[in-house]
Amino acid sequence: MGKKSRQRAKNTTTVTLDPADLVDVGPREPCPCGSGKRFKQCHGKERAQAADTFVVRPFEGLPSECDLIAFREIVPSGTVQVELTGQEVGAEHAGKVLNLVTLLPMAMPGVVRDDETIWIGMQTHASSGDPSRDLGHAITTALRTDPGHPVQVGDLMKDGPRLQDLIDTSKPIEIKVHEGFEYWVGENVEDPTGEVAAGLERANAAAAPTVRLESVEAAYWTKIGDRIYLRWVLPHTEDTLLDALARLHAAGGSALIDGSRLIGSFRALGVLAPVWELPAGTEAADVEKPAADFATALEKALATDAPLSTEERAARAGLASRQLTIR
Repeated sequence: MGKKSRQRAKNTTTVTLDPADLVDVGPREPCPCGSGKRFKQCHGKERAQAADTFVVRPFEGLPSECDLIAFREIVPSGTVQVELTGQEVGAEHAGKVLNLVTLLPMAMPGVVRDDETIWIGMQTHASSGDPSRDLGHAITTALRTDPGHPVQVGDLMKDGPRLQDLIDTSKPIEIKVHEGFEYWVGENVEDPTGEVAAGLERANAAAAPTVRLESVEAAYWTKIGDRIYLRWVLPHTEDTLLDALARLHAAGGSALIDGSRLIGSFRALGVLAPVWELPAGTEAADVEKPAADFATALEKALATDAPLSTEERAARAGLASRQLTIR
C-alpha cells in the first residue's frame, strides 16, 4: 500500500460516538471524533440529514394519536401527562411522569423547572421529518438537563428513541385543553417587573378559543375571528375516509347541524382532519350530539365497500380539491 493510500485509510477510520456527546457540539467546532474536521463536515452530517428522514404517520401506535396530532397542529393551549417506561433511558427514570404541551414560551422544545418537572413543547421552530423522534430527542435531553434550565436539543437527530419507545403506550392519556397559557409559569412564580404577566396576557390574547368535544375523540370547536369551526382529526386512511365522506355528502348527510357545511380538510401527520364551518353563535355543546350521530353514520359509510356512484365520485372530487397539507 502506498503512502497516499495509507493516509486515506487512516483518515477514514470509523469512530463510534455516543449521541449524548454530540448534543452541545456546534456545527463549526472540531468534531469530537478527532478527525480534525469541523463537526458539520464530519459526524454532524447525519444531523443535517435528519430533516430528510420523513415518516408518514409519526404518532401511529400512541394512545390518543389524533389528539396528539391536533396538539401539534391546531390546538393553541393544551397539556397531557405521559409516563416513561425506563427501557430506553434507564431504570431510574421508569415511572417518571412528564408533561407534553402544545406550546412553551418562544416555542422552546422543553424546560426543566426548579421542582424537576419536565415540560416538552410540541409546537417548536425546528422539526425534522419525524416529530416523534424530535420529541424523543427533547425528552432524553431533558433528562440530562439541570433543574431551572431550558432544554437545549442542538441539531435534530435521525437516530435515537422515538416517543413510542419512551412512554407507556398501554395507558390512556388525559387530554386537557386550556383557555390560556398559565401552565407556563406554574405556582409561586415571582414577577416583580410584571414581565411574566404581560407576556401571558399577550399569548392568551392571541390564542383562538378552543374546546375539545366530549362525545367523540379529537374533535375541536374553535372560534377564529367572527367565524366558528369544528376541526376533527380522524384516524382512517385518506382514501378510505374520502370515500366515506363522499357517500355522506352525496346523500346530503355531511352537515353536522342546520346551517353548517363541510368546507374541506387538511392533511396532518398521515391523517385527515375534516373541517366544518358552523353557524354564528354555535357553541361547542351544540355540536356534541350531532358529532356523535355523525360518527355513527361515518362508521356505516366506512364499512361500505360498494363502488362509488357518479354522484359520490363527484362529491369525492370536490372534497379532494379542498384539501390543505400542513407541513
